[in-house]
Amino acid sequence: MGQKNGEIMESEEVENGKSEPIVPVAMDGPVTAPDGGWGWVVLVSTILVLALTLGFPSCIGIFYTDLQTEFQASNQETSWVPSIMVSVLHAGGPFCSVMVERFGCRTTVMVGGVLSGLGMAASSFTHTITELYVTAGVIAGLGFCFSFQPAVTILGHYFVRRRAFANAMSSTGTALGLCTLPLLGNYLHAELGWRGSFPVLGAVLLNCCVCGAVMRPLWGHRHRGQPLMNHGPLQPEEEKPKGRMRALWAGLKAALHHHMAFDLLCNNLRYRVYAVGITWMMLGFLVPLIYFVPYATAHDMEQSRAALLLSILGIVNIVVRPPIGLVFSLPWFKGRHIYVFSAALLMNGLSNSICCIDASFPVLLVYVVTYGLSMSVVGSLMFTVLMDTLDMSRFPAALGLLAIMESVALLFGPPFAGILVDRTGEYFYVFFACSATVASSAVFLMVSFYWLDRKVLKGQQVPPQVSPPKPASVNNVVPQCQYSSVPTKGDKDKASDSEDVSCL
Repeated sequence: MGQKNGEIMESEEVENGKSEPIVPVAMDGPVTAPDGGWGWVVLVSTILVLALTLGFPSCIGIFYTDLQTEFQASNQETSWVPSIMVSVLHAGGPFCSVMVERFGCRTTVMVGGVLSGLGMAASSFTHTITELYVTAGVIAGLGFCFSFQPAVTILGHYFVRRRAFANAMSSTGTALGLCTLPLLGNYLHAELGWRGSFPVLGAVLLNCCVCGAVMRPLWGHRHRGQPLMNHGPLQPEEEKPKGRMRALWAGLKAALHHHMAFDLLCNNLRYRVYAVGITWMMLGFLVPLIYFVPYATAHDMEQSRAALLLSILGIVNIVVRPPIGLVFSLPWFKGRHIYVFSAALLMNGLSNSICCIDASFPVLLVYVVTYGLSMSVVGSLMFTVLMDTLDMSRFPAALGLLAIMESVALLFGPPFAGILVDRTGEYFYVFFACSATVASSAVFLMVSFYWLDRKVLKGQQVPPQVSPPKPASVNNVVPQCQYSSVPTKGDKDKASDSEDVSCL
């Protein structure tokens, strides 16, 4: 998830007049963030990357019915396509972190753009739903991961003083994707069908390469690393395998500690509660976005109007997220972020039940506005609450483990909803289930953190002060004896005391 500050690529003249190959070079010491200048270009690029990656899965709902008809698949089988895509997007975090440390953010974002574009283009040539799982799910999802996470990482290097504003603005990228991609997908679907639309969408995703190209690393002072050759004494032949195994095991433990904070999950109760609550939430948080268009079209609504409702959801997020991010950065909200987050999550869960009232345009309009408002608050505070639960030095590792846990829930959430639709024949049961899942996770987080805060407050209460017993001033204290100091008539300059022992 992270990048070593100012990792760069450069070549250098060596003593024999030849140049070394271009390799990543680490900076010696922190690099000053510009908080502007080229950082604004990086901010715009990050917004576009988030729009193309995080906002893209909502576009799959436009083609959901066509994919189901083309491959003669059930709702459960078809729902695996977006679920695998979103799950790989989150689960690929550790692999992405290794790529960033080895090649830098710029290269990783560009590789992600190529992968996602090729994955979507190859999807148009698939003949089975299983092939679509690989192309649109695994390949495109991994490309989204490689583009999304480094973009957020390098933005943190460019902004420190204005980081709250930069993060609030970058979060509008997801909303921008929700606003534009459904309309684009609906237009392409009407003109080209799903097989003609996927290569065009793949070409659109290649713009992540352009965004990554402008994410140039910050410059600093380079330092040499350790020598590549070990000139120490060679080990005996029989000890080499053992040494290699120990080194491999030590490297694996270090990588797990660096990229996935299993120790925090065991030792930090707040992080454990938050991780469990967020994982449970993810079972139903994004499912309505996948099934919204099929639900609306199944009740005789035109697909263009359903796509318009999704765009309205994106517009609400664009308008609300920046001021929400600035308001919740005020000092008054410090220590209260989790309660605001839980209240918004509860509102988000209960809003799904609005869909069950009716499938008319006015009712669904009220639903997308309510869902969008609560989604904006949840999206703005999710990382902030995580930062409040642990030290910032462990944030990348904690986020990596949380992303893995989220990916499991995101993988199985849509297929479970598909099973529910296949067995009942109705989509509104999906929204009922999502409402119960998200609302229960909100109640769990609110009650758990309230209990933890009360526990901390009780621990901080000062007990009534009791005067401590005076320590004895003489060694070899005899049991059951009381000592009293008695002045003597000795030398006044020495002012020495003798102790008269009176036994009880």
